[in-house]
Amino acid sequence: MSLKNDLFLRALKGETVDRPPVWMMRQAGRFLPEFMEIRKKYDFFTRCQTPELASEITVQPIRRFGMDAAILFSDILVIPQAMNIEVEMKPNFGPYLPNPIRSQKDLDSVIVPDVNEALGYVMDAIKLTKEKLNNEVPLIGFAGSPWTILCYCVQGQGSKTFDKAKELCFTQPVVAHELLQKITDTTIAYLKAKIRAGVDAVQVFDSWGGMLSPTDYNEFSWQYIQQIIDALKDESPVIVFGKGCWFALGDMAKSGAAALGVDWTCSARNARYLTGGKVTLQGNFDPARLLSPPSEIKKMVTQMINEFGKDSYIANLGHGILPNVPVENAKAFIDAVKEWKPVS
Repeated sequence: MSLKNDLFLRALKGETVDRPPVWMMRQAGRFLPEFMEIRKKYDFFTRCQTPELASEITVQPIRRFGMDAAILFSDILVIPQAMNIEVEMKPNFGPYLPNPIRSQKDLDSVIVPDVNEALGYVMDAIKLTKEKLNNEVPLIGFAGSPWTILCYCVQGQGSKTFDKAKELCFTQPVVAHELLQKITDTTIAYLKAKIRAGVDAVQVFDSWGGMLSPTDYNEFSWQYIQQIIDALKDESPVIVFGKGCWFALGDMAKSGAAALGVDWTCSARNARYLTGGKVTLQGNFDPARLLSPPSEIKKMVTQMINEFGKDSYIANLGHGILPNVPVENAKAFIDAVKEWKPVS
């Protein structure tokens, strides 16, 4: 069965389109009242691990706003969980890993799992979601970058600096690289399983890539993302989003990734320049700008599309949507892209 709306996949291939496709990072959940109802009843990892709940949350924003792609409701930290690293999600705190990896001894208990066994619930959620989507729009699967996952595994929680993660890299590089390789091997197997289960594209989130200098980025993040791209690019389009990683856009453009995410600190012009103007770009509306009045959002979105150009472009935010964004403001963002017309 072919998709009724394949605009997103066509933009990933760099084909000429009438308007860019649109979706929003973290669109499944957080800001939607129907998601809040589910959240009241079930804790975070129950929602991730129950295919009926994960698939329902995934399709909620599509029903309401009709984005051009759905992204599976899940979390990047299901990977460390599968690797025998305990992860809790604490209310009003975020992720908490009670036994962080800080030495070779800690690393010895970390496994590369059988992903179909450990993360089978994700594959079940994909199959259920595909049924619910009924070929309306493509489904995106995702994973965190190995570096971003390492940040949580070593720090044990969120951080403004991830100082302990960096300390491990710089004082025990052998341990850091072994952990990064284990995460990479698990992530490749996981994303391959997701593709087999039916996702139409995958995205790698390097949320904390911008914490590293360009030299350290190449050593501790990019080389592992490149392994993931190399392993997957013949099976599925791969989108790479590195927050704060504008300095790596030149290398990313030569990587074989189908599209590159851009955050709001990098202008469309710079992003096109740094990537050589060829590769599909995705982004880069400041999520906090969705707190502006809807009329202003529409103007800014139109300007954003005009600056990136309609082709080889996917309209999106420059990071995940914030929980306090009014529903009508999110709608204004989506509608502005759908209503966009070239300036005659």
